[in-house]
Amino acid sequence: MSGPVAVAPEPLIRVRELSKTFGSNRALERVSLEIYPAEVVALLGANGAGKSTLVKILAGSQRADTGAIFVEGQPRLFSSPLSARRVGIVAVHQQINDGIAPGLSVAENLLLDELCQPEADFWLNRRRLLERAGHIAAGLGLTLPLEQPIEHLGQAERQLVVLARAFALQPRLLILDEPTAALSDAEAQRLFGLIDTLRSRGVAILYISHRLSDLQRVADRALVLRDGRLAGEFSARQLPEAVEAMLGQALGEHVYRPRVAGPAVLQMRGIQVVPRAQAFDLTLHENEVVVLTGLLGAGKSEIAEVLFGLRNAAAGHLRLGGVEWQPGSPREAIRSGVFFAAEDRASQSLVADFSLRRTLTLPFLERFTRCGFIRNRAEAAAVQAQVAALGIKTAGIDVPMSALSGGNQQKVVLGRWLLGEGRVLILDEPFQGVDVRARREIGQLLRDSAQGRATLVICADVDEALEIADRILLVRDHAVVAEYPRAELNRADLVAALAGTEVNQHSLHAAPRSRASA
Repeated sequence: MSGPVAVAPEPLIRVRELSKTFGSNRALERVSLEIYPAEVVALLGANGAGKSTLVKILAGSQRADTGAIFVEGQPRLFSSPLSARRVGIVAVHQQINDGIAPGLSVAENLLLDELCQPEADFWLNRRRLLERAGHIAAGLGLTLPLEQPIEHLGQAERQLVVLARAFALQPRLLILDEPTAALSDAEAQRLFGLIDTLRSRGVAILYISHRLSDLQRVADRALVLRDGRLAGEFSARQLPEAVEAMLGQALGEHVYRPRVAGPAVLQMRGIQVVPRAQAFDLTLHENEVVVLTGLLGAGKSEIAEVLFGLRNAAAGHLRLGGVEWQPGSPREAIRSGVFFAAEDRASQSLVADFSLRRTLTLPFLERFTRCGFIRNRAEAAAVQAQVAALGIKTAGIDVPMSALSGGNQQKVVLGRWLLGEGRVLILDEPFQGVDVRARREIGQLLRDSAQGRATLVICADVDEALEIADRILLVRDHAVVAEYPRAELNRADLVAALAGTEVNQHSLHAAPRSRASA
């Protein structure tokens, strides 16, 4: 006598033949997929493969040209993100600033979805608002200044606010687009624990990331998009094969080749980034790539802001090319050959409605100008060369930046600063939203072009830091507290150092003491 027949679970989400075209660019072509409750599905794809377009259609931000979406077998047509949320689909998009409301406090941003409901009445009661916001923040283990304006937070902290708000909505399908892009390993591990909790409660999660270590930690299976089409489905054990399907070729093993450091270019002596912080020294040399890494809130970006004239140090002094130097503004820094690409590209590196061409050449228009007129041919040739060198996927150099995927926008921002003849190039999280092949290409381009220039990269991801650096500097409490030669460092030691635990002594070099503390 046979036992009961097992019944296959019904998918929560069923996508059938979705297509979407922007002008002559077909972003999605007849994509079909299924997502089941209590599973984490990784969505892989190179920059421009169509991931963000698919996410926006599922979340109600865009309408497909053709195709259908079914939720528990019922056809759904989403006219807005609100209509998607009503059936339990919540998305955290790659562009974090799209998910916050400038001018409001951290607490108000945590409660933004509830405050927008017609029946909301607690917004008039400040005490109740702060209590409710504190409860939401605690769900993600956050200790944030709830009454502070959201724009005072760094990019990583804003990302945590948006994630906390999404979790509080109790989604049935949670879409996470590059959720750890701005997070250090410690914050990412906290997020993974929350994903495990949601999965145990039956929540389905669509997880988009270019970090293979993230996917190996959370994914049950993987779907691969390539050129707008579904290129395959893979089990969690087949993630390396999924990456090959994403790229259309094997990635190959990364080989570290050290560079020989040249003369000192930029020196920081006795620097206190903020009052009462530990003073430190830092020297950047020609030809080498130095990485600043540390946990969320360690002060990495603030060090870069001092070098670019966006912030005055509380103490200490700078030398550029052996001469005392103090940039009073970003303009002065650029004129001195010190370039900086900020972490938040949307608000600090891009101009709304600017074309790819004008975005690339904006800081250096004088180079393409004669008698007050822009030499369009020379400008176009320089831009085309950067597009080719960085592998930027675009329909043309005069398309608006909004037409590019997030990863390709990141490449444009990098390409802009490589156009100039810089003495110091500072990049804050340059690999956010960039696929694994593009990351390798950008990293190699930075190293190949480093001759005669000092390069400082701010990077929270351990694997990205190890892949690009000649030296890795650990930042804690707004100070450089340790230095690691890349050739003597492995991943386990770096993770241990970030966590504040003991590391192998042979790989740890104490940061030079400042003159102020000598």
